[in-house]
Order: sequence, then C-alpha cells, then structure tokens
Amino acid sequence: MFIYNVTVSIDPELEQDWLTWMQQIHIPEVLQTGCFMQNKILKVITDVDSGATYSIQYFYELESDIETYRNNFAPDLQRKHLEKFKDKFVAFRTILKEI
Repeated sequence: MFIYNVTVSIDPELEQDWLTWMQQIHIPEVLQTGCFMQNKILKVITDVDSGATYSIQYFYELESDIETYRNNFAPDLQRKHLEKFKDKFVAFRTILKEI
C-alpha cells in the first residue's frame, strides 16, 4: 500500500472555504481519476499554533498508479487549486510506503 500525501498550510481566513472546496470538489475530482482507492483528510495539530495545516492522504496499490496520476491528471487539478487560492497556501507532496 502506498500513500500520496499532500500537506497544505492555508491562510486561516480562508480555512473553512478551502476545506469545503476540498471536500466537495477537489478530493472527489482526484478520486474520479481512478488512481486512488480512498482518501483521508487530517488536520495537523501541534503544541505551537502553526495556523491551518492539513494532510490529505490518497491511498493506492501500484507504483504505476501515482505515475498515471502525475502524468495525466495532477497538472490540471493542481492548476485549479492554485487559481482558486492563489498565494494563500503552501503545499508539499510526499510518497509514503506502508511497511
């Protein structure tokens, strides 16, 4: 099992709008690609208030699934996110493998 993890820090003033958009529009579009089996969205909690940070995890079985996603779907979906939230977020992506 693999996890495509996207960590996003969003401007706290946009947090609720962003979260609603992610849950109702973006995540369903990502899942409709057929590259992922399921997802989780988690809020990052720390002792120090670091603002609104989330981990969105997409689960997949084969290494080729993430390549298909990155090559065929990610550019357009990431562009939509960038256009909607412009300079109000920072994101980074990691690939995790279950041991």
